[in-house]
Amino acid sequence: MPKHGQVADAADNADRARSRHLRPLVRLLGFTWPYRGRLALALAALVLAALALLAFGQVIRAVVDRGLASGSPQALNLALGVFLGVVLLFAASVAVRSYLLNWIGERVVADIRRAVFARALTLDVGFYETTRTGELIARLTSDTALLQVVVGSTLAMGLRSAILAAGGLVMIAITSPKLTALVLLGVPVVILPTWLIGHRVRRLSRQSQDRIGDVGAYVDETLHAIRTVQASCHEPIDAERYGNRVEHAFSTAMRRSVASALLSGVATLLAFGAIGTVLWLGGHAVLAGEMSGGELSAFLFYAVLMAGSVGSLSEIIAQLLRGAGAAERLMELLVTEPAIKAPPAPTPLPIPARGHIRAEGLTFHYPARPDTPALAGLDLDIAPGERVALVGHSGAGKSTLFHLLLRFYDLQQGRITFDGVDLRALDPAELRRHIAVVPQDPVIFATSAAENIRYGTEEASDAQVHAAATAAHADGFIQRLPQGYETFLGERGVRLSGGERQRIAIARAILRDPALLLLDEATSALDAESERLVQDALSHLMIGRTSIVIAHRLATVRDADRILVLDHGRVVAQGRHAQLLAQDGLYARLAQLQFQDLPTAATD
Repeated sequence: MPKHGQVADAADNADRARSRHLRPLVRLLGFTWPYRGRLALALAALVLAALALLAFGQVIRAVVDRGLASGSPQALNLALGVFLGVVLLFAASVAVRSYLLNWIGERVVADIRRAVFARALTLDVGFYETTRTGELIARLTSDTALLQVVVGSTLAMGLRSAILAAGGLVMIAITSPKLTALVLLGVPVVILPTWLIGHRVRRLSRQSQDRIGDVGAYVDETLHAIRTVQASCHEPIDAERYGNRVEHAFSTAMRRSVASALLSGVATLLAFGAIGTVLWLGGHAVLAGEMSGGELSAFLFYAVLMAGSVGSLSEIIAQLLRGAGAAERLMELLVTEPAIKAPPAPTPLPIPARGHIRAEGLTFHYPARPDTPALAGLDLDIAPGERVALVGHSGAGKSTLFHLLLRFYDLQQGRITFDGVDLRALDPAELRRHIAVVPQDPVIFATSAAENIRYGTEEASDAQVHAAATAAHADGFIQRLPQGYETFLGERGVRLSGGERQRIAIARAILRDPALLLLDEATSALDAESERLVQDALSHLMIGRTSIVIAHRLATVRDADRILVLDHGRVVAQGRHAQLLAQDGLYARLAQLQFQDLPTAATD
């Protein structure tokens, strides 16, 4: 099972290694099993329509030999009546088949989208370090749209063409075994180039879908950073780079189209060329009295039907190969296993959770930076209810410790325990239910204020939401919004100020009622008034629960029970504010950079 970024890294190799089969489509057929009843009816209608079409040849034979040749109006009327009945049966079967297969195609693709998205949500953070979200969006949109066409119509048309080709072969064999032998000699001439060119079509189809993924990834990245783009006057450059990616996708699609057109043209030419040769021989057989006019008409119908079916099969195979490229990309996601998951028998946390954190010999390297340790032999012990601040230069390991406490990653060495239980023995979902995070840049979703506060605790009542907002000093500004708590906050909370977004995030944490609170300098980007309100809300939030604060401004950590100074992934000093200043170490140097009057700071 692939893990992390292996999906993206192995794309080209996988394309070359698996470019000669339709196996990904076969695997996706498993999604049709819940709808096997409808599928059986659709297949029955498809077979019935194909048999009705094959019956046209015998009806034509009867019209010519019994109706026209005999000169009997009654025989002609009977033959034409049978013809009308076959037409009605054919039309009804086609209508039923079309509806059922379209329904199954839409339903199966909806299920695939749900399954792929659900799997994407379970993949660990390390996976997203090496896989672009725009690429995943492309798989969920363009790839699944292509599969809808394949499942809803192309597969059915392929089966129909195969039945007609096989049925036509049987009928011409009954009509004239000699001419049938000549037709069979031409089959390899048609099939061989179909498969040879088809392999190239599938490879180019996979490349085309990958280029579409590149386009989607660039759009996602650029539009999410639109303020930075416009502030930097970067629009012309981004437009040009986007255009280059679009042109690359277009050129790849055109190479695929050329190969597909060549496949269809060559197969059709060879098929009808072979049938034309056989019909020339059949015409001479009629002139020699070896065949009747009706038999030749039936043979002509079946030969053209079989040739058309074989010719369409080449085009259908090209479409199926293209769909297989999309299916392969989706199946890569469906079979990718998250690196972080619950053990077979997870250990439960004590009730109630107390938030006792112990770390022993932590050593960790990020997947994207395997040669640079983010933590190196770190040890710490945080008592329940203790307020601990983490300070240090950027890259010292502060945010990394947060990531490990949330078990976004697993350690290379050492262990972390939560209330005495190793994190790797816990179900990650149970662990995270007892942790709340207030980040420096809070995430606000494109929904109402109430739903943003309730995020992660959907069972909370409106009264609980309002109480949490009041405790976070958010109730006032929310009530002033046009629809109050039901006001849509815009994508990423664009309708709120920085301080308001922070207070929404704090209300969310209050509602969660965690045993462990992680704060990533939640006031560093706020004005004085907003900072006062946020700090007051945080003070109430930290009461009675273990709190770990990443502090970039040392003025915010003077009330901490303990300050841990990190440097290059290790704790190099710890103590209270005044004690660390007196030690004249890294903390004192950081303080000297931030405070103009160090003695005054120490006195304060």
